[in-house]
Amino acid sequence: MNRVLFKGNEVITEAAIAAGCRFYAGYPITPQNEITASMARRMPESGGVFMQAESEIAAINLCFGAAVAGTRAMTSTSSPGFSLMQEAISFLAGCEISCVIANVMRGGPGLGNIQPSQADYFQAVKGGGHGDYHNLVLAPFSVEEAYAMTLLAFELADRYRNPVILLADGMLGQLMEPVDLELGPPASFPTRDWKLDGAQGRKPRSIKSLLMNDGVLEKHNYHLAAKYRTMQKEVRWEIDRQEGSELLVVAYGSSARAAKAAVREARAQGLKVDWFRPRTLWPFPSEALKDAARRSGRVLTVEMSLGQMVEDVKLAVAGGTPVDFFGRPGGAVPTPAEILAAIRQSLSRRTTV
Repeated sequence: MNRVLFKGNEVITEAAIAAGCRFYAGYPITPQNEITASMARRMPESGGVFMQAESEIAAINLCFGAAVAGTRAMTSTSSPGFSLMQEAISFLAGCEISCVIANVMRGGPGLGNIQPSQADYFQAVKGGGHGDYHNLVLAPFSVEEAYAMTLLAFELADRYRNPVILLADGMLGQLMEPVDLELGPPASFPTRDWKLDGAQGRKPRSIKSLLMNDGVLEKHNYHLAAKYRTMQKEVRWEIDRQEGSELLVVAYGSSARAAKAAVREARAQGLKVDWFRPRTLWPFPSEALKDAARRSGRVLTVEMSLGQMVEDVKLAVAGGTPVDFFGRPGGAVPTPAEILAAIRQSLSRRTTV
């Protein structure tokens, strides 16, 4: 067991290399700069290619080109840069090209600030680009899970030929925690019999998303929809349950860390509270959440935003359970004490209804 103290951003680099990533293109933006900086050092050491692009638009399209040629490719950015990548992510999904994109979220809208935020949820989960498509979206909770989920991101991207978003935030990116690394040889991955690597000795291949003939694009969209239904089996979540719960606290990423501390304190004070964390934001663990909410009878959603995931929570419970919300926007981080106060407020609503 190789236990090393790592910063969240830097461990994403180590995991990507362990997963067999051999192409990285990026453009500096805080608070994810350590990914770009560590990739500049580690990618050449691992026999890969590092490119600092002239913009986030260039970075994602360089990854598109490398991935089309059969290389495991990755880029990373923070919120404004993620906005600039949306058109190319739609193209990746439409062409069924595997690529991993890490978004270490910061406060917005606009340039905002460099503090941690979770206000890119809609953009990542609902698809910030055009057309009917979905990204797989993974939401790490710790530095060690950022390592594990980066490995998983490359596996899922290849399995489904689809973009995978690693959705972190500035707090997790800058946090340092011990990580058990298992750095072996580059991971194996499926034969890419679709890649464009020259047509010598075989028929030419074509990868495109411009489908102009009558009915062809509609058929392609139905094909993608069938694939997205298959992706539903990749749903992941975590729950900390106790008997007689009267409230379910739902949060992801760094908010879930603060929420877990608040739930621990609430239980110490005799309150009956459960804790639920989506580990995948798409697919969203709707059925598991609905069941947990039914057991508790009331839900409190906590986010570092003015409320985005809360809409999926409400859809999951389908009106069967009241849903409260507590959040702080613009780079403000909810504290366990604030969440505990929100827990008490939610429980008081339950008793007065």
